[in-house]
Amino acid sequence: MTWWQAILLGIVQGLTEFLPVSSSAHLALVPHWLGWELTRSQVFVFDVLVQWGTLFAVLVYFWQDWWAMARALGRWIRHPHPIREDPDLYLLWLVAWATVPAVALGWYLKDHVMTVFHQPQATGFFLLLTAVLMTLAELLGPRCRLAPDLTLFDALLIGLGQALALFPGVSRSGATMSVGLLRGLKQPEAARFSFLMSLPIMLAAGLVAMVEWIRMPGTHAFFWPLSLGFLSAMISGYLAIAWLLRYLARRRLWIFVLYCTILGLAVLWMG
Repeated sequence: MTWWQAILLGIVQGLTEFLPVSSSAHLALVPHWLGWELTRSQVFVFDVLVQWGTLFAVLVYFWQDWWAMARALGRWIRHPHPIREDPDLYLLWLVAWATVPAVALGWYLKDHVMTVFHQPQATGFFLLLTAVLMTLAELLGPRCRLAPDLTLFDALLIGLGQALALFPGVSRSGATMSVGLLRGLKQPEAARFSFLMSLPIMLAAGLVAMVEWIRMPGTHAFFWPLSLGFLSAMISGYLAIAWLLRYLARRRLWIFVLYCTILGLAVLWMG
């Protein structure tokens, strides 16, 4: 992998991780369409580790939320009290519960995901599934609740949406926002919760990929492409979060439904 390939894939990752268009689909399709000869192990480790760039984007953009949740956890450790009484602590509890399905299924389906990652037609199908999920959310979502109104059952359902995003073509943000909207969240609130709950799973996936990277032969030569991909993903991811939250405060998801539909059909047609 060259330095310019790493930068381009980092930008693709940063933009598409938070826009509901599937980062995994674009990371699978861009090398395929450009004819890049990358090994399967390199692609998997790069794609997961470069998510650490977007992880830092979430940390930086929502640092006040994370600091508030950390302080709430500290208060609870010192003086245990009902979690529901503290909105920041309850939000952290919801994020933790929403992480469970993706962690459990991610470990079980890892080998299957790596296989599907190199099947463009499967990616096209999952892109269309993302479009269907967002369409259902637009048509059926009541949009009347805030994150503190969610139950643990709601958090688990949204977490199942995140678990679907293990497959290339299912947008993590698209799936989680869609389930959030179907559970009644207001649109900006669904996006905010989607971004917050992305951090634990990206951290876990990054740690697993870090172990695999260390075991790979020639890891020293792979350090600089990873560093460039990390930086470009972090910068573009931060900008994508800022733009999408402003966009969703005024507009709906239909433009992303159209994009995923066109891209999915194009992938299926091109094979």
